[in-house]
Amino acid sequence: MNENTTSGPARMRTSDQERERIAEILRAAMTEGRLTLEEGEERLAATYAAKFRDELGPLTADLPDGGRRAVAETPQARLATRRHLQRHAGFVVVVALFLTGLWALSGAHFFWPAIPLVFLVMGLARHARWRHYAEHYAPHHHVAPWNAPGHR
Repeated sequence: MNENTTSGPARMRTSDQERERIAEILRAAMTEGRLTLEEGEERLAATYAAKFRDELGPLTADLPDGGRRAVAETPQARLATRRHLQRHAGFVVVVALFLTGLWALSGAHFFWPAIPLVFLVMGLARHARWRHYAEHYAPHHHVAPWNAPGHR
């Protein structure tokens, strides 16, 4: 308990989920060859032994982009990104069919579903274009950016 009563701001304790996220980054860096097996194992041990968030930051500080890019380029991450994009496209198709059906039933002369469909297709195009950068904005991080280990 004395560790947390030192002078300065109170240290935040880390969660299992945050430790696992850092461990995932370290494993990806080992797979890329950026860390040797010995160094990777040392950092993994330090990750699982960490009690506070500020202990996690230095473990990935020397990796490009904090190691997050390596995690985003793993086959599992690419497959998850592809699944998210397919789900988004499926949603757009279902909404387009529904709105077109409503238009056909309404008997309107102007194809009014074009207005919302333009925005839906723009969102889908943005999702497809920026899927490479999903690690920066994706909600699957489960940690707010200001609570992330590398945030200052």
